[in-house]
Amino acid sequence: MSESRKQIHLAAHFPGVNNTTVWSDPEAGSHIDFSSFTHFARTAERARFDFLFLAEGLRLREQGGKIYDLDVVGRPDTFTVLAALAAVTEHLGLTGTINSTFNEPYEVARQFASLDHLSGGRAAWNVVTSWDAFTGENFRRGGFLPREERYSRAEEFLAAANELFDSWHGDEIVADQATGAFLRDAKAGSFVHTGRHFDIHGRFNVPRSPQGRPVVFQAGDSDEGREFAAAAADAIFSRHATLEAGRAFYTDVKNRLTRYGRRPEELLVLPAATFVLGDTDAEAEELAREVRRRQVSGATALKHLEFVWNRDLSSYDPEGPLPDIDPYVGEHHIAEGRAQVRMYRDPSATAREWRELAAANGWSIRDLVINTGNRQNFVGSPATVARTINHFVQADASDGFILVPHITPGGLDAFADKVVPLLQEQGVFRTEYEGPTLRHQLGLAHPDDARAERRAAS
Repeated sequence: MSESRKQIHLAAHFPGVNNTTVWSDPEAGSHIDFSSFTHFARTAERARFDFLFLAEGLRLREQGGKIYDLDVVGRPDTFTVLAALAAVTEHLGLTGTINSTFNEPYEVARQFASLDHLSGGRAAWNVVTSWDAFTGENFRRGGFLPREERYSRAEEFLAAANELFDSWHGDEIVADQATGAFLRDAKAGSFVHTGRHFDIHGRFNVPRSPQGRPVVFQAGDSDEGREFAAAAADAIFSRHATLEAGRAFYTDVKNRLTRYGRRPEELLVLPAATFVLGDTDAEAEELAREVRRRQVSGATALKHLEFVWNRDLSSYDPEGPLPDIDPYVGEHHIAEGRAQVRMYRDPSATAREWRELAAANGWSIRDLVINTGNRQNFVGSPATVARTINHFVQADASDGFILVPHITPGGLDAFADKVVPLLQEQGVFRTEYEGPTLRHQLGLAHPDDARAERRAAS
């Protein structure tokens, strides 16, 4: 008897708010025209991907007080894009990153319930928090929340939103034209939530949607983020690129589920992953090196070095040696608000490490940034990439991947045409969609069915 193999989950990240995008490539298109979104979504659906994913940026990227235009900045409103894509796709899940720090449960629940109705049950919510006052300046409340407060608010935000989703059970509307009765339950949508962060009560005005609740994603590698995902999420993103690190993360998160009465299959682990394809492995490796150099221009390298040095380094030659001055450690940062700043908690130690690497390898500033930055996760021929992805999933380093191409909108095309058929031939990826909702594609139970199953088990 052949051993049962896990089915791979694949999703596509529209690469609009990240520095992996090579927007200057002649093949690159707009990151805001709807035609780019439709091309990308239709490619993902043609390849039977689970969902399309949109990141979010609540403030334009800046550095030294100037717009940071070395990578893609800005993005149309997430809900507007996803609602429009619902009209041009039939099966593809629609996942949006919506912030729990600067929004309110009622409005977010209403938007996701509406998207789930409009798409026929394909909505998903990536719950994130914001950590800096820089972003908070765009909002009336301003400021920011300490780390422990961010997750406390996020947990209560999601709990309150779920109460709103559940304020409709799904059988209230009778719409009997003969009698004129529209609702079976006159109290439909009633809710009361009293907590530390939210004190709300009223009537939720969107009836129960096809999925009951949107699929919930969590993006967080901290202990708090992992625990939040184990308690309340359907899937968690991961940034662990190696097989060993991926397996350690996978095991840790899955083991946390039991204390919340959940099974391992109720939380999917889906790392983001970049890729470069070539006709041969050697060709792909050469192309990957070229892509990395295009991703890190001289100006980009200097900007990245400023994340650590916290100084204006524009006078330095990016093809020359690293600065001999030490990083400036102060209350304010030249790259305030950028997530990369948090990666270097000891700038002086990082600077020493980088100087040693540059000296040992003969690297310039640009060489250093290219070689210490994120590399492509999967590089090779279609057969090599398909084999590697399958190995990661079968080895429990992930349940699948969210693919991030470096070209928009056509960067996913080659993967859809050349890698997906190989995974299908191996029997580890679908040839047709499993059902009408995103929960069907992800193998997740409907919230009502999951609750009934837990009650029966207890």
